[in-house]
Amino acid sequence: MKKWVIFISVFIISLSLVISIFVIWTAGQPFKDVKDKAEQIAISENKLVQVTDSEVFNGKHTYTTVSGKDENGIEKVVFIPTTNNKELIIEEVQMKDGISKNQAIKIVQDEFKVKKVLHTKLGWEQDNAIWEITFLNENDKLNYVYLLFENGKWWKRILNL
Repeated sequence: MKKWVIFISVFIISLSLVISIFVIWTAGQPFKDVKDKAEQIAISENKLVQVTDSEVFNGKHTYTTVSGKDENGIEKVVFIPTTNNKELIIEEVQMKDGISKNQAIKIVQDEFKVKKVLHTKLGWEQDNAIWEITFLNENDKLNYVYLLFENGKWWKRILNL
């Protein structure tokens, strides 16, 4: 009887683990598909020849931010709309034309008492490239701040959530 209880317990735990892993993997698949499609578009539209990173940015409209190098070896970021909205076009910026990720983080750390930076990503919002920086402050409150890519000026702040 004891062996059956152990067997059933191990079976249920194993089954739960397998189902959890499958659900997590399945949940992330649409993001992977969107990123892969955006990377293909960036290359097929001759915006980039080498892709180094891509991530989804949600603002008023959703864009996939694809980073890489163009045919001249210049580091660029291409913003590809994820919807078929005819008003949205592929936007791009050269990394040398704005502040870096580390500079953006430094600006935020100089302004706020940052306990931990959770993520930093480049996105496109209202005809501007912007840095979105999410962090926890000293009181463990969640904060979102947005800086303009071109000069590091404040664009928007959502504090103490």
